[in-house]
Amino acid sequence: MKAQIKTSLSSQALIQNPKLNKGTAFTKKERDELNLHGFLPTAVSNLTDQVRRRYARFSSLGTNIEKSLFLADLQNTNEVLFYKLVSEHVKEMLPLVYTPTVGDMSQQFSELHSQHRGLYLSLDIEDKMDDIFSHLDSKDIEVVVVTDGERILGLGDLGIGGIAIPIGKLALYTLFGGINPSKTLPIVLDVGTNNKELLNNRYYQGLKHERVQGERYDRFIASFIKALKKHFPKVLLQWEDFAKNNAARLLNTYRDKLLSFNDDIQGTAAVALSAMITASHIQKIPLKNQKVVIFGAGSAGLGIAEKIVFALTQEGVDKHKAYESVYLIDRDGLILTTSQVSKEQAIFAKKPVGSKQDLESVIRQVKPTLLIGVSGQAKTFTESIVKAMMEYQEHPAIFPLSNPNKCAEADPQDILNWTHGKAIIATGSPFKEVKYNNEPYAISQCNNVYIFPGVGLGAISFHLPKLTDKMFLEASKMLSSQSPALEGKGHELFPPFEKLKESSLKIAQKVVEVAIEEGLIPNMSADQILAKLKNNMWMPEYPEIIPG
Repeated sequence: MKAQIKTSLSSQALIQNPKLNKGTAFTKKERDELNLHGFLPTAVSNLTDQVRRRYARFSSLGTNIEKSLFLADLQNTNEVLFYKLVSEHVKEMLPLVYTPTVGDMSQQFSELHSQHRGLYLSLDIEDKMDDIFSHLDSKDIEVVVVTDGERILGLGDLGIGGIAIPIGKLALYTLFGGINPSKTLPIVLDVGTNNKELLNNRYYQGLKHERVQGERYDRFIASFIKALKKHFPKVLLQWEDFAKNNAARLLNTYRDKLLSFNDDIQGTAAVALSAMITASHIQKIPLKNQKVVIFGAGSAGLGIAEKIVFALTQEGVDKHKAYESVYLIDRDGLILTTSQVSKEQAIFAKKPVGSKQDLESVIRQVKPTLLIGVSGQAKTFTESIVKAMMEYQEHPAIFPLSNPNKCAEADPQDILNWTHGKAIIATGSPFKEVKYNNEPYAISQCNNVYIFPGVGLGAISFHLPKLTDKMFLEASKMLSSQSPALEGKGHELFPPFEKLKESSLKIAQKVVEVAIEEGLIPNMSADQILAKLKNNMWMPEYPEIIPG
């Protein structure tokens, strides 16, 4: 039976409401009862026809920015049609909804801004935060993605332009986790920007002063959390694209006070770990025997390093030895015991491995099985470095994960050429399929979307009190188990996007099972878990709209 929604909105307000608008798909009965005649073209369409028309229009557009703006406009006028269209063309449209195009949208946000999705919470309205939340149309927000815009992808400080990231991430929650879009909320915290180009840009729409830091910044964050918890005590909060000096600190401060996680730290780490698990099977080197070099010692690199250590300890490796298996390198070289580093970095500090501590020298001394790049420094995995990996491993795993593509540490085609087609590759942003010896080689995208929608679905469906390290580890293992490469179906380390909703459901179930195992929620059967998860998954279908 088709779902019904009652509305007291006026005719014009109804067709301007993206959550309820059906456009030409309003039936004759609905047009009669809701007084819509005259406000719509005469012919009555259905969702299938609308998708075909919208796709034809989408296909006629030239640039990625034009296509992304078209999709954003559709999302802001008719959410059901937007999600139906994207779900039917997900491989083609995902790069336009999120990476890499979302980076361009963030950079040009103030010039392109034409929508009113999400909240813009700035320092100068801190005292109005409680009032702002109280006036939201939805009183049942389940997932919030928040950024302060300081470290957007590999592009740096983009100020309020960072709002494009939460908008994109929440679209993926809906597409692949089945989270009802009316229960999601993107937020940008405007504390200023240190981007001089933005400060000098006449069109920039955020606060035009340098970023506020220290005690004033922390007080503002605390006000935000207080207001959010008051109005939505069971919400899942995802911290997104905060800079290194704040990311881990905020996560550790609030992770036990509010159901929350940092996607750059935990989400990136979980999907990278999944790729590592899959690579270890291909290499025939047990996970506990892996040696990893991570180039980039920021929040993403540290998150990956910590997740790898946790995974190794779960395999029976002594914790001290697990830390010894992971080598962190920043722009100055290997993190050393004598280096001036943060306490998070210091745990991974090593004694000098030779006369030089640069990336290539470390690789030749350590002989790692896996090289990960999260530095934001393009082309730093040179031919010499990649070939050094090849000297010690038949199938070296090389993951240039920095976003967007122009910041990737190496081009996949180069890596394949330099390793004679034997490297195991994963990138951060989508790269087109490449060839080696005329054989097609699909490049796996180490995209957080493989993890966070499923984790989120499980968390909000059962109102978990917190997300634990073991939940992310088991999510990684579940994702790895679905790898086409392990089934002999090509080179891809992750399932195709077309199967991602199914994959997210499996990850959600695993997260809930871990929550039961850890005593966080009451025991229940696998069938009960699955039934509740499926029942909570929103589908892009038109309900019947009735007056009320």
